[in-house]
Amino acid sequence: MSYTILIVEDDNVMRETISDVLAKRGYKTFLSQNGKDAVELIQKEKIDLVLLDLRLPDIDGITVLKKIRKIDEGIQVIVMTAFPDVKSAILAIKSGAYDYINKPFELEELMFNIEKALEIHSLKTEVQRLKYQQKAIDDEKKMIGISPKFIQLKNMLSKVAKAPKTPVLIYGETGTGKELIANELHRLSDRKDKPLVKLNCSAIPEQLLESELFGYEKGAFTDAKQRKKGLLELADGGTIFLDEIGDMSINLQPKLLRVLETQSFKRIGGLTDIYVDIRIIAATHLNLKSMIKDGRFRDDLYYRLKVVTLDIPPLRERVEDIISLSESFIEENNRSFGKEIKGFTDEAEKMLLSYHWPGNIRELKNIIERASILAVDWITPENLPLELTSGGEIETDKTSLPVRQTGNFKSQISNSKSHNEELLSLSEIEKRHIQSVLSDSRYNITKASNILGISRLTLREKIKKYKLSMPA
Repeated sequence: MSYTILIVEDDNVMRETISDVLAKRGYKTFLSQNGKDAVELIQKEKIDLVLLDLRLPDIDGITVLKKIRKIDEGIQVIVMTAFPDVKSAILAIKSGAYDYINKPFELEELMFNIEKALEIHSLKTEVQRLKYQQKAIDDEKKMIGISPKFIQLKNMLSKVAKAPKTPVLIYGETGTGKELIANELHRLSDRKDKPLVKLNCSAIPEQLLESELFGYEKGAFTDAKQRKKGLLELADGGTIFLDEIGDMSINLQPKLLRVLETQSFKRIGGLTDIYVDIRIIAATHLNLKSMIKDGRFRDDLYYRLKVVTLDIPPLRERVEDIISLSESFIEENNRSFGKEIKGFTDEAEKMLLSYHWPGNIRELKNIIERASILAVDWITPENLPLELTSGGEIETDKTSLPVRQTGNFKSQISNSKSHNEELLSLSEIEKRHIQSVLSDSRYNITKASNILGISRLTLREKIKKYKLSMPA
């Protein structure tokens, strides 16, 4: 990795000498002989480390150090001075300097301090990356489903992710998991080690939304006491997810269109164009075409956003995934509540599969959480809310539902239907399907659980529940 170092030193010979040594060791350097130019340069360029002289011709080094901390807390600073005293050293460290070195110094001593400071910088970056990576792994585990529509969506995701600059518009009803899809798009892309910044356009007033997105310059408005970077700037190199884009003000939409077209913008009150390398993912549950007709959404922005469109199917169209999703929520709740809920009784399972799910996955998650709190070993109809047991939102009672099958079992069901034979119960369908998958995967529990979209623990419980045959 090539690090960038800014040398702030009014002594020309020392400044150039340090720069030459650093350049020979592969570092990129910027030079400044006063505090004002140094601060301006830090605001424009990506700087990893600053070598800062305490005695500068215009402003003192401690003031510059404090300004650096306000601009970017991630920048490492090593203070240099020819007038050493304990108070200055303590003040520099308290103000955020990584280290303090007295002039004159040996260049090797300086290089040792620089390398240690950059090592700390690298470790901090790695910690952030690992935190994001862990979150991405957790999000990937939530991508559960074997329904044809969900498999089709996942296949589309992997293709779209390989075009890391192409805008994506995600459509889906409330609660279908639009944010999860955005997370997965970012995780699968070449931008995965860079920031994923999220903004809900419906949750913030218009004026605040603009300043959050674009940032502002000091004095741009009454409360703008210092420069603030916007989310677009913070997302540089990565992805920005704009949830509920349909709620963005019509006055703000042209500015977003410019970002899409030029990858540049101006902060509020700013005169300089700021260029960024970002991918924009937008999501909405609204009909943007209707909004265009009503004059509430710009057609040019719409067509610029919908280069690729991803439609998330509602849960009622993913019936095959309801139980797998529910079981993953049970496992999550077991960890949270210290319980050992094993699953659902047949009657409770039938109710889950028969319900219309107007609130989609979010509603399912909340209902399973409530049921997990109330249940002892198995979730029963008594643990489910009234709307599931009374038929409040329930569609036609389905004693047999379409299940995406594989191998011989799929043929068995097709043949049984084509000859008008008696339809199987839900429990029997599940039992036979699991047995078929186990057989196809040569009784490899890990492989079978991945195909079924459930955990190994859940699969073992079902093997025990249905007394399925396993090879000795």
